[in-house]
Amino acid sequence: MMLRCSHLSMLVSREAAGNTFRRPNTRLRDDARMQLRPTYPVRTERLALRPLTDADVDALLSYRGRPDVCRYLPFEPMTRERLLERLSTDLGTTEISAEGQALTLGAELADTGELIGDVVLFFHSEAQSGGELGYVFTPDMRGQGYATEACRAMLALAFDGLGLHRIVARIDPRNDSSVRLAERLGMRLEAHFVRNERLKGEWIDELIYAQLADEWHARTT
Repeated sequence: MMLRCSHLSMLVSREAAGNTFRRPNTRLRDDARMQLRPTYPVRTERLALRPLTDADVDALLSYRGRPDVCRYLPFEPMTRERLLERLSTDLGTTEISAEGQALTLGAELADTGELIGDVVLFFHSEAQSGGELGYVFTPDMRGQGYATEACRAMLALAFDGLGLHRIVARIDPRNDSSVRLAERLGMRLEAHFVRNERLKGEWIDELIYAQLADEWHARTT
């Protein structure tokens, strides 16, 4: 089963759409190949996005190890051992150099350095110039718009840095907070698949939200 990070449990503020957005620093894609090598940290108004390391295992465990956070995820609450294993592979990447790869960045508070969540960009296809957005944040920071702010920065990396044409988010419709976040980001509901995937012993529906590069640029310029 594909990891569907846009199912990740999160609670964000309805007021988050009003947050000031600053386009993060990126290195534009190579002419011959679509690549993304950001300059870290990627800064927003209140956050710093940067690669995850083994030093983040306790902070990651504090939310990725919670049953409520993992409710809409295709895996159970993560253990320290599992997190360390993932940090040595996909969770520890620092760039995208080819299709099929993903970049996960930790979101930390700029003022304190506290890690409060992480966002991921999947690069699915160079030929179709398509990718996918995912996210997971601690419910302890609910209602402050941090997830929206971090996802906007990741969309900027996707469209302005990697040069993607289309980004999707795959969401369990029971995850109301994730649906609201996708809508605040300006993503359109394109499909509602009924009981199309089996997750944790039950058949679930799936919503597909999407945004095109020209729609992103119209909202941010």
